[in-house]
Amino acid sequence: MKKPSKIVFIIFIVLFAGFYYCSNIIEPNSANDENDWEVLFNGKNLDGWEIKIRGEKLGQNFKNTFKVKDSSLKVSYENYENFNDKFGHIFYTKSKYKNYHLSLEYKFSGEHLSGAPGWSIKNSGIMLHSQEPSSMLLDQNFPVSAEVQLLGGLGSGNRSTANICTPGTDVDINSETAKYHCINSNSKTYHKDDWVKVDVIVKSNKIIHHVIENDTVISYSNLRIGGDKVPANYLNKIGDPLTDGYISLQSEGHPVEFRNIKIKNLN
Repeated sequence: MKKPSKIVFIIFIVLFAGFYYCSNIIEPNSANDENDWEVLFNGKNLDGWEIKIRGEKLGQNFKNTFKVKDSSLKVSYENYENFNDKFGHIFYTKSKYKNYHLSLEYKFSGEHLSGAPGWSIKNSGIMLHSQEPSSMLLDQNFPVSAEVQLLGGLGSGNRSTANICTPGTDVDINSETAKYHCINSNSKTYHKDDWVKVDVIVKSNKIIHHVIENDTVISYSNLRIGGDKVPANYLNKIGDPLTDGYISLQSEGHPVEFRNIKIKNLN
């Protein structure tokens, strides 16, 4: 019987390594030990979270934008008449994170707020490696971070979710600097306002994977400060690697809620 050639053997090894790598993107730690997870939101209150809304001092929850209801962390505009550029973020500030697996569910609901930009319809985000909230300028729209942009479908057409947006940052996709502020993922469109599960696998600034319903939809690398939305107090840091930071959630003009927010450190 003829022995397999070295080329066939090498191909087998490469395919096996690729399969192992891809399977570990989606579930890097598949052990069933729930003790490895740290719950970031307790479903009862906002303990451990800090709010920064554009034009407001740190800690001021303008018009009760962020609240807890039915065990969910809700972005609510029921007390607003007009958006007035009140872009907001709620930061988990008990710890910075560097290498981790973040998991949560999100769901859009209700009506888009009057005065909010058109692009913010069914639009929110998870901000990774966020800057310290106390370092945000009073009228700063978004923290320096890498954003997992969360979008809902509009009833027809394609509108992917878990895209990558880059406020104050640059990233590489396929070893080249991303050309646009936001790059679409290859996820399907979620037209219904149902819960959608998103996972993010973060290896410092080296590689980040966005995962929707166990499907890796986009990956990028070499996260660093840069781009066209760098705040004035970060201009001297352009080009610096962004290796860790806080996690924050957005309020951009459309009601949205989050639940089952948890994180697992990856050593």
